[in-house]
Amino acid sequence: MKILMIAVNDPAGTGIGFCRAVNRLGRHEARIVTLETRYTHSWPKDLHVPDLTGPGGDGAGLAELERLLKTSDVFHFHMTADEHLRLGPFLPADHLSGKVVVHHEHGHHDFRSNPEAFREKYRRLGRKNLLVSTPDLKRMMPEARWQPNLVHQDEPALRPAERQWSGALRLAHSPTRKDLKNTDELLAVVEALRERGAGIELDMIDNVPHSQCLARKRMNHALFDHMQGYYGVSSLEGLSQGLAVIAGLNAWNRAHVAEFAGVPEADLPWVLAHDADGLAAALSSLAGDLDRCRAIGEASRRFVEQRWSEEKVAGHLCDFWDAL
Repeated sequence: MKILMIAVNDPAGTGIGFCRAVNRLGRHEARIVTLETRYTHSWPKDLHVPDLTGPGGDGAGLAELERLLKTSDVFHFHMTADEHLRLGPFLPADHLSGKVVVHHEHGHHDFRSNPEAFREKYRRLGRKNLLVSTPDLKRMMPEARWQPNLVHQDEPALRPAERQWSGALRLAHSPTRKDLKNTDELLAVVEALRERGAGIELDMIDNVPHSQCLARKRMNHALFDHMQGYYGVSSLEGLSQGLAVIAGLNAWNRAHVAEFAGVPEADLPWVLAHDADGLAAALSSLAGDLDRCRAIGEASRRFVEQRWSEEKVAGHLCDFWDAL
């Protein structure tokens, strides 16, 4: 089938990531059109409307977009996008006839603050092909299917780096929004541990292009994601890079992740921390035993390769489309 993903902005680069992975599998043809860029992360783009309609646009890109709107079998909408999102001179609603429609939620604050409004909208429109990007969102939309995000684990930037395993623990944190990533708690815990003599160097990676973020993250020993109960794309990147990844996955999320991965919960690679005390304990343990930290990172990389590979996760999405 021909899949056209449509998004206001590509959430954490997951849309273009899925397109590339699906196209590598060869089971479907996937493209993505986006309307905005946010932050300064410089995610790769496919059909980006401002580039097509701006001074450098030559008309060929708009013609390609129009062709895809007409010929695609599936409109796969991300986050708040729907058929009324204007894409330059085009409106997906004008090309909806005969299309299968998918809505893919990624935890946008509008959805989290009022999921029932989205559920009612989809019921009213008869939309039943619903995806969520993390298991916690299934609590807000139980009728949706969880579609895990992926990382391209064989790309050089997502492979483990050669690191020196001596001295201070090098810890990375790359918050898109600090208020949602427990950044203040992390800073307070690290400062308190340093005052007690713990060797921790914090690399706060903020507001840089994604390629720079990955390069800096890759040189650390460990990564702090957040303690919101679920995991982020940052977690997956860190696991792939062979880092010890700290996050506050709750029981609901651990159960779903273990089921998808096909492993007991005890074999999940995350270092768990649910509050400031748990985070302090986790960091103290890692800083005091870098050999253990290295072993956790090696297990993290094996987990991605064996249980969370690009092929497995992209295949899961293809299976969903096959059943439409």
